[in-house]
Amino acid sequence: MTTAGAPLRVCFVCTGNICRSPMAEQVFRARLAEAGLAGLVETDSAGTGGWHEGDGADERTVSVLESAGYPATHTARQFRPAWFASPDLVIALDAGHLRALRRLAPGAEDAAKVRLLRSFDPALPAGADLDVPDPYYGGTEGFEECLAMCEAACDGLLDAVRRQLSARR
Repeated sequence: MTTAGAPLRVCFVCTGNICRSPMAEQVFRARLAEAGLAGLVETDSAGTGGWHEGDGADERTVSVLESAGYPATHTARQFRPAWFASPDLVIALDAGHLRALRRLAPGAEDAAKVRLLRSFDPALPAGADLDVPDPYYGGTEGFEECLAMCEAACDGLLDAVRRQLSARR
């Protein structure tokens, strides 16, 4: 857990760290910058698998991000159990990632750090599907849908992070 004065850390996690998690990370970074919180919160992203380690983001992710005005620089990495010592929040992009990350967690406190991104979307009705669908095997429309879901959820995540920062003061 981050101590007072240290930045709050948020890590976004999807399958291969080339589509959803880098997209969510870039959207959230932009929200933090707009809110003047960039210096207080560090972001990162990773995948549950290592198939794409060292690769850039999927070209469709890059295209959709850049079209929406977000930066798209990224290098894929795999989430490791030892990383639980660093982030305050580990944001899973779907229920499969949530389960995988909670299984990797060294203890209950680490497992409690893992949350689904869309659980932060204030506009979702109770009982709504909280998965951000994997756009990898589809066309651009799936990446655009993913971006829209990330944008909606990152607004709520920003509010949650503001509350965490306030509680630390």
